[in-house]
Amino acid sequence: MTLATTIDGIRPKPRHILCVGAMVLDTLFRVRTMPTGQGKILPYDMLQIAEGMASSAAFAIARLGGRVSLWGAVGDDETGARIIRDLSASGIETGGVLRVADARSAVSTILIDDNGERLIVPFYDQRLHDAARPVTAADIASFDAVMVDVRWPKLALQTLLAAREAEKPAVLDGDVAPDGVIEMLAPAASHIVFSQPAAERLAGTTDPASIVRILKERFCHAFVSVTLGERGSYWFDDTTTSVRHLVAPYIKAVDTLAAGDVFHGTFALAIAEGVAIDDVMRASSMAAAIKCQTFGGRTGAPTREELAEALANWHPIAVDVAI
Repeated sequence: MTLATTIDGIRPKPRHILCVGAMVLDTLFRVRTMPTGQGKILPYDMLQIAEGMASSAAFAIARLGGRVSLWGAVGDDETGARIIRDLSASGIETGGVLRVADARSAVSTILIDDNGERLIVPFYDQRLHDAARPVTAADIASFDAVMVDVRWPKLALQTLLAAREAEKPAVLDGDVAPDGVIEMLAPAASHIVFSQPAAERLAGTTDPASIVRILKERFCHAFVSVTLGERGSYWFDDTTTSVRHLVAPYIKAVDTLAAGDVFHGTFALAIAEGVAIDDVMRASSMAAAIKCQTFGGRTGAPTREELAEALANWHPIAVDVAI
């Protein structure tokens, strides 16, 4: 199956993806410049929206025409009810969301400046993720792929293991996490997409090609890739045993919040659709770039038609990188 038969042209039957992890009520403030010290800063725009890594990835999947379910946890409070309402209204199936008594729902305050960069102050109540229900291969059987983030490690691990038993693609969003979390989750994943900070910390170097080599040696069972924002993405090609690099689309960033999440959602859906890996990376990179051109976090995720149009005018060639 090629990208042309899945992202545009012939529509396949919608794939059903399960996303597991963060659910947060974000308050976004748009400012001219980031504050550098004490004082008061006045935003010129704001938005409150339910998102979080897994939630924003789920939204990206829904926007691209996939069917998506979300497993996460919120408090038994009005904030939690709002998060569920917001995500449900966005086309995400939230029947698997847990409401935890005596826990507070996750919230964050985010400043986004005119260069698209952001400052995030998140709050997660540890009680939200203290426990996790058992997950079996039978629970995963109806899904075409799963994608987990690092915010609920207990449930993420059980989901990845169940997906492996069910022989389903199991994608890990390898973002920055407490010590030991990625090391616990990565062995159960079939595909790992690391963020730059997490990858550099794990690999102990800042050279992208070396990072990929080191992480592939560590997690040799899985597809390994790293996203580096405007520097593009790198991955290990299991067929040629080489590290490959794809440039990022050239854009003027307005808001980079949730760009990585949109990448992960697009990646998981394209993998489930059987798209060739070079085209998976192209589509995921472009979807993230489109998102960055709109203020509002996940709201900038493209539709399938918007993504197809952008890809038709962008023809980069992934290249092998010498180490």
